[in-house]
Amino acid sequence: MPVSTDSVMLGAWIQGHSPTNVNVPKKILDIGTGTGILALMCAQRFPEAEITALDIDSKAIESATINCQQSPWGNRIHIQHQDILQCPTDNAFDMIICNPPYFNSGQTASSSARATARHTINLTHHQLLQVCRTLITSAGNAGFILPVSEGEQFIQAAQQYSWYLSRYCAVQPTENKPCHRILMEFTCDPVESCEKSQLIIRENQQYSDEFVRLTKDFYQKM
Repeated sequence: MPVSTDSVMLGAWIQGHSPTNVNVPKKILDIGTGTGILALMCAQRFPEAEITALDIDSKAIESATINCQQSPWGNRIHIQHQDILQCPTDNAFDMIICNPPYFNSGQTASSSARATARHTINLTHHQLLQVCRTLITSAGNAGFILPVSEGEQFIQAAQQYSWYLSRYCAVQPTENKPCHRILMEFTCDPVESCEKSQLIIRENQQYSDEFVRLTKDFYQKM
C-alpha cells in the first residue's frame, strides 16, 4: 500500500493529549498500521512513547516490520499481526491513532488487502469506536481521518460509545474545492467546546504554507 497524504496529515496533526491531561502519551496504539507510517511518525514525535502497531494483513506486517527496523525508532515500535477486535482489553493506551477503512457501501477493490484497508468489511466504524473505548486510558485521546460523509456519521456514532469530540479539522484539497476529509480527535472526558480548524493542502498549484508547517518534519524535500 502506498503512503497516503491522509496518514501524513493525521500523524502530524494529532495532539497526543486531551484537554484534561497535557502529559504526552507513553503508550500509543496504531490500528491498521499498513506500512507503519503512523507508528513511525508517533515514534518521531513522542520520543518517550512505546508504540504498538497492529494489522490483520500479513503483507502489511512484513512491510511495517522492515520499515520500522530500518528506522531510528525500531526498538520502541512493536509490530503485531493481530485483529484489533481480538486485542486483550487489559491493555490500556494513552493515545490511539487510526486511518480506518473508509467505505461503508459500494464496490470493493479486487485486491483483498486493498479491500480490507479501504472498506469496512472486517471492521465497522461502530466496532472500531467500541473497541477503542475499551483500550483507552481515562485521560487518553484517539485520532482518526475519514471522508466528509463517513466522518460526520463517525462523529454521530462516537456519541453512543461515550466519546467526546475535542478537535476537528476540515481539509480541502485546494482553495477552490470543497472539504473532502475530516481530521477528528476524541477524548473520554466531556469538553467545554470542540477546537475547530481548516486546512487547505494546495494553494496556487503548490503546497500551502499551512500544510508545509504541519508536515515538513516528515518529508525530506518539503
